[in-house]
Amino acid sequence: MVHALLPSRVFIRHSSFLADPRVWQAPKTVAAFGDASRDACGKQSMKVTGSLVSVVDDDESVRESLPDLLKEFGFAARAFSSAQEFLASDCVGQTRCLILDIAMPGMTGPGLQQELKLRRQEIPIVFITAQRDEAVRSRMLEQGAVECLFKPFSDTALLQALKVALRVN
Repeated sequence: MVHALLPSRVFIRHSSFLADPRVWQAPKTVAAFGDASRDACGKQSMKVTGSLVSVVDDDESVRESLPDLLKEFGFAARAFSSAQEFLASDCVGQTRCLILDIAMPGMTGPGLQQELKLRRQEIPIVFITAQRDEAVRSRMLEQGAVECLFKPFSDTALLQALKVALRVN
């Protein structure tokens, strides 16, 4: 666990879902992303230039850590504890990629994927899962996911999946 003090808030970064905990070394200085403002979803945040990537995972350590990594990659990021919370937010229309846990209480990741299809919301999805099962991975890819990463995954694997999802080379 690495602690980093950021303006007005202390973030505790957990590395349990990443393959290499060295990825999460706290920076010596905190780089400002811009002026404090309201983001595309109405929450006060630091202004970030980049596509909005939303994270939906019931694991608090993932919700706390992954947005920090996404911001380091240059993306705007929001985290949600459930599929229902994401669907009720103002972020659905602004989200350019969804990082989605497969197994969650209530609506599952694949359930959210189906709901988005019914709503005609075409958001590229990168599934993440602790269940190391190639059959599950194959099924998610067949159902339209861009990628399905097994926890722990590397920052490089995640960035590559995001590039594919956003068609960035």
